[in-house]
Amino acid sequence: MSRNGLVADIPGWFVLNARESRWRETGPLGAFCTFEGKRRFPQFGINISVLESGEAMARYHRENAQEDFLVLSGVCVLIIEGEERTLRPWDFVHCPPGTEHVIVAKETAVVVAVGARGRGRGATVYPVSKAAARHGASVARETTKSAEAYAGLPRWQWAPYEEGWLPDRL
Repeated sequence: MSRNGLVADIPGWFVLNARESRWRETGPLGAFCTFEGKRRFPQFGINISVLESGEAMARYHRENAQEDFLVLSGVCVLIIEGEERTLRPWDFVHCPPGTEHVIVAKETAVVVAVGARGRGRGATVYPVSKAAARHGASVARETTKSAEAYAGLPRWQWAPYEEGWLPDRL
């Protein structure tokens, strides 16, 4: 137990309710939980993000590993390969390695994200995107450094779950 919620730092199986998990608040990038403690899952990461209208899950980027997303509630815009598409509950997005993408909430949304691990150095590229810039989710200059991509944004902070982030029913 941390002061902001439960974490699992064990090598074996466990069950952890998202409302009891430790969360991260990231200002204009919403809030999310990873279910992980100091010991990261070795094969893939899984997050639940809660985004308010206008908040993006990340900066527009591409990775050398697969990522997938499932919208549980709310409405989002997916910017993928420079194109925009509206996402609604139960829309699933598959991003093969090298796919440029970002998700931005049009209204309060809950999105599950899963990504492969073991990407290596320089594995994420943040390209400039006019479509993502219209939603405040693009970098000004292409970079492979996350510190540059997220410069000027508040650093995330650990936080306990806030009542109402997750719907009681879907």
